[in-house]
Amino acid sequence: MGDVLVVQNSRSGGPSRLAGWLAEAGHELDIVPAHDGAPLPDRLGHDAMIMLGGGYLPSEDGRAPWLKEARRLVGQALAKGVPLLGICLGGQMIAEVAGGEVTGDVGAPENGSIPLTIRPEAAGDPLFRDLPPVVPAVEHHKDAITALPPGAAWLAETQACPYQAFRVGERAWGVQFHPEVLPERIKEWRADGFDPDEVYARAVADEPVSTPIWREVTMRFAAVVTEHAVSVSRSPSPA
Repeated sequence: MGDVLVVQNSRSGGPSRLAGWLAEAGHELDIVPAHDGAPLPDRLGHDAMIMLGGGYLPSEDGRAPWLKEARRLVGQALAKGVPLLGICLGGQMIAEVAGGEVTGDVGAPENGSIPLTIRPEAAGDPLFRDLPPVVPAVEHHKDAITALPPGAAWLAETQACPYQAFRVGERAWGVQFHPEVLPERIKEWRADGFDPDEVYARAVADEPVSTPIWREVTMRFAAVVTEHAVSVSRSPSPA
């Protein structure tokens, strides 16, 4: 149905369960391991794009030289209205490219399953509408968005990190959390000040609640991709 470019920014940071959910919705994923030197396309010709997480700030080109090309693709998606989902680093990248601010090592780090508060602005959002007032989501970050882009819709928050989810325009969403991550992945993470066994146990306890919610949000994104792909296919070709 739709062709989704997935940009992978770290060895272990693949699309995980998002891949299965999107495949279930009929979409094909073109996963590019940019962190491993795989070249990104010059032009975004896909029906949608997902920018995954990684242990960098969006503009740390010295540590991750492919980020410059990743930002360029994010800019193309925003300019063309191509459905876009940014996760953790990816969400920060959308915020920065669209005119917001991202700050390294700011505030209190978040690690493991954390309760998100869904904001009133989410009531009319295609992805976040009609969710429970508080939902659990997996976090693993110490960098954060510190100013949303002008005109962005602020969709979810936590006390430690206010800008947990937002939308730019009609089809671009950024999230600070990891809807793709299952509790087993958390065993690979280490963060100062957190007991890894306790963090894992809480994620396991929250998983029966969190998984149906983030599956539904992913399927809603898939529906946006389908709608956009169909509309583009029906548009007359330029003369």
